[in-house]
Amino acid sequence: MSDFNNGYARPLPQSADMSVDTGLRSFMLGVYNKVALGLLVSAALAWLTGSYPPVRDLMFATQVFPDGVERLTGFTLLGMIVAFSPLVLILGSNFVMKNPTAGGASALYWLIVALIGASMGTVVLVYTGASVIQTFLITAAAFGALSLFGYTTKKDLSGIGSFLIMGVIGLIIAMVVNMFLQSSMMQMIISIAGVLIFAGLTAYDTQRLKMTYYALGGNQTAMSVATSYGALSLYISFINMFQFLLMLFGGRR
Repeated sequence: MSDFNNGYARPLPQSADMSVDTGLRSFMLGVYNKVALGLLVSAALAWLTGSYPPVRDLMFATQVFPDGVERLTGFTLLGMIVAFSPLVLILGSNFVMKNPTAGGASALYWLIVALIGASMGTVVLVYTGASVIQTFLITAAAFGALSLFGYTTKKDLSGIGSFLIMGVIGLIIAMVVNMFLQSSMMQMIISIAGVLIFAGLTAYDTQRLKMTYYALGGNQTAMSVATSYGALSLYISFINMFQFLLMLFGGRR
């Protein structure tokens, strides 16, 4: 994308010390509304793919264990395609969508939200309903506090951005390695690191969105694109924090 880097216009102002105005609040509210609606859509699709047998069996392999509980044992081919498609779309959009339009950016957001939501049927199959709800509420509270910090702080968070992105790459590599090692200790370390990394990205992306609003100078088309990309960044941070917290504290079925 020539004009946007992960949905943010370049160049960005160097200072975060800016007065809050109605336009900025409206812009950020549009981002948060899109994130909230995306989470609702994801929750509905996760319930559908995890609880409705005709759809569930297309996505996941399950088995009834001696204790009478049906648990996840693997993915079908379709399930694997759905699970990995969001990463492919995110990486591919950087090359395909050189000059994203508002409609294209919004379509990309909702497609990724739908795919992630469908793949999260695993949450319904692996964890108890009570622990899922509890962890979601904890994640929502943490997300709100971190985003508020990123929005209000006068400290420039751009210095930690590259570090956090490198942390995500390292996290992905560690997760792939642990798929073969199956180490519970390594899984715990990965989960703790994942929570911390995406917590930092939540604050960082919120501040970066604020800077983007001023950099765009009232360009409504560009702000529509930035709203979708900004919502996608915050949505992904929320989902990842939620999943890593579940790995740490979720009660399994």
